[in-house]
Amino acid sequence: MKQKEVIVAIGSGSIAQAIARRVSIGKQVLLADIKSENAEMAAKTLREAGFEVSTTVVDVSSRASVQALVKTAVDLGAVKGVIHTAGLSPSQARPEAILKVDLFGTAVVFEEFGKVIATGGSAVVIGSQSSHRLAIDEISQAQADELATLEPEKLLELPLVQEINDSLRAYQISKRGNALRVQAEAVKWGKRGARINCISAGIIYTPLAYDELTSSERGEFYRNMLAKSPAGRGGTPDEIGALAEFLFNSSYISGSDILIDGGVTASYKYGELKPA
Repeated sequence: MKQKEVIVAIGSGSIAQAIARRVSIGKQVLLADIKSENAEMAAKTLREAGFEVSTTVVDVSSRASVQALVKTAVDLGAVKGVIHTAGLSPSQARPEAILKVDLFGTAVVFEEFGKVIATGGSAVVIGSQSSHRLAIDEISQAQADELATLEPEKLLELPLVQEINDSLRAYQISKRGNALRVQAEAVKWGKRGARINCISAGIIYTPLAYDELTSSERGEFYRNMLAKSPAGRGGTPDEIGALAEFLFNSSYISGSDILIDGGVTASYKYGELKPA
């Protein structure tokens, strides 16, 4: 019997579903979420659209949990794709939790799935345009190399990381770390004939984005950001899905970080959003 090809989606929200719909036709989808009810709800929607879906629970801040997810995926078949959308936003958690999930957890996902990804496989991780607002010299080359290459458990011990006491800063450094780590992991994944890329998304209309847009601390800032961006709006999960599909099908793209934010970063650096 021909072995099934498996697409693993970590996080089962609207972005993960939009990507899965585009890259999982004829494949087995494994939806993993920290909340089983979220995974089951998304699975029902995808099943009714004709996809073969199974679900499991994962906590990416736990290496053992990620390893269990990998085993579940491999037991289903050849892992041909990983869609990593799980994360915490600045308005959802304290700095320590954001760093454990968004920085450490993502590094663990890359490392563990990098051991089993099948030839021709591909992965995308959802980064953030917020990391692009950091100044070009915000971190040194040595710090960038550490974020890219240190074993995950050592990332949280870095002085750069330990001095963070602000949720936004934790989020920005984590997402910068994701993009840097994609470069380093692309070398390893390439030896297995696979690719990995980062999508630095702007404000995409999801429950997480609405937490930011309605936040008493940062909501006004983000609403102003959208209004003064070249696009003048937020993005949709389907727009992220279309980009992810392109990356999954583009065999010459690996180790890349693609910014898709409606021009927010451009306006922040050179337009109306530029700090006085």
